[in-house]
Amino acid sequence: MQSVETPIAPEKMPRHVAIIMDGNGRWAKERGLPRSMGHRQGVLALRPVIEQSIRWGVPYLTLFAFSTENWARPKEEVGALMGLIEEFFYREVEELRSQGVRIRILGELSALPERPRRLVERAVELTEPNRRLTLSLALNYGGRAELARAARLLAQEAVEGKLRAEDIDEAALAKRLYTAELPDVDLLIRTAGELRISNFLLFQSAYAEFVALPCRWPDFDEQQYAQALRQYGARQRRFGGLEARERQ
Repeated sequence: MQSVETPIAPEKMPRHVAIIMDGNGRWAKERGLPRSMGHRQGVLALRPVIEQSIRWGVPYLTLFAFSTENWARPKEEVGALMGLIEEFFYREVEELRSQGVRIRILGELSALPERPRRLVERAVELTEPNRRLTLSLALNYGGRAELARAARLLAQEAVEGKLRAEDIDEAALAKRLYTAELPDVDLLIRTAGELRISNFLLFQSAYAEFVALPCRWPDFDEQQYAQALRQYGARQRRFGGLEARERQ
């Protein structure tokens, strides 16, 4: 078995890994536990992933924490999720800062309750100088909503005479996204065996390599992460073109 310390060669390591953390509720149900316990166990799975990303030299890690659609879940479950968000940012921010992690948020924070919102904003401010790992958390995030927001920003600049219609291209749109400072996603991982992207980083994942793993998110560990990276490292990325040998 390959060591989890070196899953793939450094030159093959993705710059930007994004993860759809799926399966918390099913993990709990399979054990006769309430869904809230699945979400709590899912939070505990975050630390190893962050630490491994640092150890393996992944500079950008983005996690889908709470979508715009998640507000439609039962009130009790939403409340539990908000509590876990608050707890994570209260307990982990100092450790993350000491490890050189910069926290960024993708999504509209204004809809969050006041206490978790303030803790999130504090974490972003405290970790801003760090660059060892940029940890982006998608909170109250939806890919379509992000694109609509970017379109509104472009439209407003055009109305104000700051931008011409012919200046609006893919690069201009990318600069108005929450991820403006981030590279495109190289590897998109989804747990729990689901084969859909669920409105996550639609623009940024245009040429991402997709790896679906059967494990529930609370069971995602170093071995699972290494498995996804090995699948990524074994692929030939084409970006719409052909390999030299295929053109011959």
